[in-house]
Amino acid sequence: MTQIDEDPKGLSIRFPAWEALMAGRSALFLPRDAIRSARAEPGWTSEVLGVRSGLAVSGYRKLGTFTHPSGTRRLVSMKRGVPLLRLQVDRAETGFDEILLSTAEAEGIARVIPDARA
Repeated sequence: MTQIDEDPKGLSIRFPAWEALMAGRSALFLPRDAIRSARAEPGWTSEVLGVRSGLAVSGYRKLGTFTHPSGTRRLVSMKRGVPLLRLQVDRAETGFDEILLSTAEAEGIARVIPDARA
């Protein structure tokens, strides 16, 4: 499962083993100033994510890069039944507009991100 570590400098995201192949990377660091907003959601989103490069197991797991027809580019690692952390990020700095990550710690991470930027 994707691992997320939060520290005063930002968020470190690690994609272990086969997840790294689907995500196209083994890790991504998000500096705090590149994170525009963070919010926790109860779980899986059913919104249209767009064309994918990665894995989509209908109704269970989505992992990879998704590009919406509007141009929104997302890095996604979602698993049904796990809370979702939705991060709006600076595309110029991260290569993405949004990052969607399933993690049991979604609420706690979302709470500390805005506080750290204030």
